[in-house]
Amino acid sequence: MRYQAVREDLVSIPDNPVPGGHKVSRVVTQDGVGLRAAHWKPAGRENGKVVLVLQGRTEFIERYAETVGELLRRGFHVVSFDWRGQGGSARLLPDRAKGHVQRFDDYLFDLDAVLTQIVDPLDGMVKIALAHSMGGAVLLRALQRNGHGFERCVLSAPMIGLSMVNAPKVAGFAAGLLAKLGLSVRYVPGGTAEPTFPFPDNPLTRDASRHAIAGKVFEMAPDLAIGSPTIGWTATSFNAMFDLQHPSVASAIATPILIAASPTDRITSTPVAQAFAERLPNGQFLAIPDAEHEILLEIDPVRATFWQAFDGFIG
Repeated sequence: MRYQAVREDLVSIPDNPVPGGHKVSRVVTQDGVGLRAAHWKPAGRENGKVVLVLQGRTEFIERYAETVGELLRRGFHVVSFDWRGQGGSARLLPDRAKGHVQRFDDYLFDLDAVLTQIVDPLDGMVKIALAHSMGGAVLLRALQRNGHGFERCVLSAPMIGLSMVNAPKVAGFAAGLLAKLGLSVRYVPGGTAEPTFPFPDNPLTRDASRHAIAGKVFEMAPDLAIGSPTIGWTATSFNAMFDLQHPSVASAIATPILIAASPTDRITSTPVAQAFAERLPNGQFLAIPDAEHEILLEIDPVRATFWQAFDGFIG
């Protein structure tokens, strides 16, 4: 059962204007979940490539409006969408504030649907992926299976491991046990419906104006927000991360991948991400100092470092 209609528009605010020229579409996955997707064409000269933006947990298309603009100015077509259970896509629980998914690999249905219905019909376009955090984990699961024809992929702080948890294996075991005891759809202990962090000492970005974007969008469109994850989401996500950490996974992915992460990331584990990059046959790792988790929403010097590496890698 789905508990929310798919939102049919994008929310633009003065501090975060959504680039014009977009088309918003409703995509339906093979298991019947409705997703909100958007496609932009560059206004100027095109470079023959399309970038698929894969967000992290809790995120939504509008949060990457500035990133979309950066890509459009480079001549890319851009496609972005909201994962099931968040943003403008269908929720999976009657309490819409809970971030939940039954199986982590259900996100692969979302990726497959957007590729099949939005990206692949752009005949002749070279496919690039730009993925952040949870989106990076989903992308790596997909690359592990069939590659999906991406020429190159750039990952920002991928969720291969967590730094916010002191004992991941213990936490993963505990979440799995609680899920088996029937507590799957409850918030994780200490979890709330609150969708944003206060800016002081937040673990996402050092840029106050970019940090404030989400809260300002939620004032206009509270339906886009979700709060803490459920126990079920946590359990299945730990299992996915543990699988990705097996050395055989990275070594089997031939797609060229650039992984960028901050040594001081307090959300995802940069050492785990770097180890993964070093096992890739065609992998590169870029350490970006003085950044928090959200590199694409960081202060300008951090973003400049990222985009310089992106341009060099994508060519």
